[in-house]
Amino acid sequence: MARIWNKHKQSSFDYAQDKNTPLKRKVFVGMSGGVDSSVAAYLLKEQGYDVVGIFINGYNVDGCAERDAEDARLAAEHIGIPFYSLDLREEYFQYVVRYMIEGYKKGQTPNPDVMCNKEIKFGLFLKKARALGADYIATGHYIRRVPEFSIVNDQFSNKETKIENSESAAGRENSLEIENWKLKIAKDPNKDQSYFLWTLMQDQLRHSLFPIGNYMKSEVREIARKAGLPNAEKKDSQGICFLGQVKLPEFLKEYIEPKKGDILDIEGNKVGEHEGVQFYTIGQRHINIIQNSKIKSQKGKADKEPYYVVEKDVKSNVLVVAEGENNPILFKKEVELTDVHFIVPTNIPNSPIRANWRMDVLVRVRYRQPLVGASLYKLKTIRQPADYKLHFKEPIKFIASGQSAVFYLRADDGEVEMLGGGIIV
Repeated sequence: MARIWNKHKQSSFDYAQDKNTPLKRKVFVGMSGGVDSSVAAYLLKEQGYDVVGIFINGYNVDGCAERDAEDARLAAEHIGIPFYSLDLREEYFQYVVRYMIEGYKKGQTPNPDVMCNKEIKFGLFLKKARALGADYIATGHYIRRVPEFSIVNDQFSNKETKIENSESAAGRENSLEIENWKLKIAKDPNKDQSYFLWTLMQDQLRHSLFPIGNYMKSEVREIARKAGLPNAEKKDSQGICFLGQVKLPEFLKEYIEPKKGDILDIEGNKVGEHEGVQFYTIGQRHINIIQNSKIKSQKGKADKEPYYVVEKDVKSNVLVVAEGENNPILFKKEVELTDVHFIVPTNIPNSPIRANWRMDVLVRVRYRQPLVGASLYKLKTIRQPADYKLHFKEPIKFIASGQSAVFYLRADDGEVEMLGGGIIV
């Protein structure tokens, strides 16, 4: 069970007793202590929402949560909103940390941020907030939530027209109904976080707000400065959030026993040793390679280019590396996917499976990777564990099992919608 308390004002969390006024909607803002979520809370307060700041206390290994909680508290105090902490340490370890550990045990490269959003922020936090009387939750994610309206064309017709924003619907409120919520990339493409949000469902989007999705990062910083927020200059967090300064391999070694094995090049020559294939990921540059002039590079030179991990065999505990970051073996033209999810239900292929279903999409398999053209296929026969396939127009390198592949669609007006995603098999 989630445990929630207020360290600063009162001992019990009694916001469930409050009643929303007709003009005010209650929003619980997940405040991480960073500038983005603090500005999100500030903007909502300025817009007239009844805002409550919530620090989600998740699992962490280096004590950074205490520092972040204090930064969040100070920001909430400056904004003038109530502030509480939600203790989800046990749940975070169960749904996020354990998921990551089990993935690495299997030789995969799982993404804990995707699971955190799915299970914690838009899962347990949203459920708790709604149970306590909130109309919405809000976060500091860089993404835009856009409504898709249905308009009945006339009172005698069941035909519907779909439009995507309220400006197009001006003066037609009586015939409007929000059919779906779409997710579009943020105004700041360099900060866009849609890659981590592909698991979100319509019920979650209906009660979620993303106040900074229409701002550039520089604009968010400037808003924080003008508002006098105490964390206006705080640096953005990097890497896996719950690890802090702890290196991932060192953390994994607490749960996965190191086991020495051979490192082979793609021709089968032994070029080094490793401590366990689970501690490496596809595309990782490997430095513990024997510098042996007798083992020449593929170009016939004794001085070698860097080696990169191309394959991990968990059963045999063998790590395979290839020389040169542009080695053709590091590239893939297609991948299979499992656990595929579409943000808008109408994008899901009809069931039973249609024989030739295909959708041309844009895709990325890593955060901030440039979008690449691809075709998404639903496999014609039921195959386990894969149920979809992506065929890239241009080969992509460093693709690892367990990563998320997220697909997008660019409209004629240039707007890019995030359609959904899946896990690479």
